[in-house]
Amino acid sequence: MTSQTQETSVPTVTLNNGVQIPQLGFGVFQVPPEETQSIVEDALEAGYRHIDTAAAYRNEAGVGAAIAASGIPREEIFITTKLRNGEQGNATEAFDNSAHALGVDYVDLYLIHWPVPSQGLFVQAWKQLERLYANGQVRAIGVSNFLADHLDTLLAASNVVPAVNQIEIHPTFQQQELSAKSRSLGIMVEAYSPLGQGADLEAATVKSIAGRHGTSPAQIVLGWHLAQGTIVIPKSADSTRMRENLGAVRLTLTPAEVADITALESGARAGTDPALAAHSQM
Repeated sequence: MTSQTQETSVPTVTLNNGVQIPQLGFGVFQVPPEETQSIVEDALEAGYRHIDTAAAYRNEAGVGAAIAASGIPREEIFITTKLRNGEQGNATEAFDNSAHALGVDYVDLYLIHWPVPSQGLFVQAWKQLERLYANGQVRAIGVSNFLADHLDTLLAASNVVPAVNQIEIHPTFQQQELSAKSRSLGIMVEAYSPLGQGADLEAATVKSIAGRHGTSPAQIVLGWHLAQGTIVIPKSADSTRMRENLGAVRLTLTPAEVADITALESGARAGTDPALAAHSQM
């Protein structure tokens, strides 16, 4: 189910608990803390109303400062942040620290950042997220980088089905089986590194379709994500590219064009394998 947000014309997707999330958001991974406020202010000015950060990025305070400076009502901005790997045993305190850094009374979506199966703590962490959700401190809870077996373990011991599984997805690395499993469980799929860290924009297929539409390769790839109902969070420090990326919501790809981009799958993971991610990484 989708609808339109009046402020930005970005489609919203309804999560499994009825909460609506803008389908195209703005990510701040690897944005330096000292630059975050300015960059997020630019993103909000461009029209983004969904900001994705994490405790591990060390830039939550900059995100919060930008939101406060924007003058945009808090309820019009969807904020996602994530639990740091080393704090899975004390998720409640970690959440409080994130909310304080962001300067907010509640967070719209709180995710377990990585399963880190070697720790054996993600179920314990999820129980604490369930309490945060029950207390109204978080509007929705979810996971990130969870593979099929991690989801099975979590669901067997939980009362709340995650609203989102945020995973690496781009044309050359699509995780189709994991996406299909997540969706079959009522878990919305959210793509990070949606442009393959830029590499996928060089594909001849993407460039050809971009030329046909008179748009950028980035818009084509983001349009491909949107056409499949995936939530997507591109990142750019350049205000022109921010607006360009946001323009993907006005793009309509044909089924054949979507299929041609899907055919680029090559298994080229750009990030860390969640089965191997260690405590020390985040």
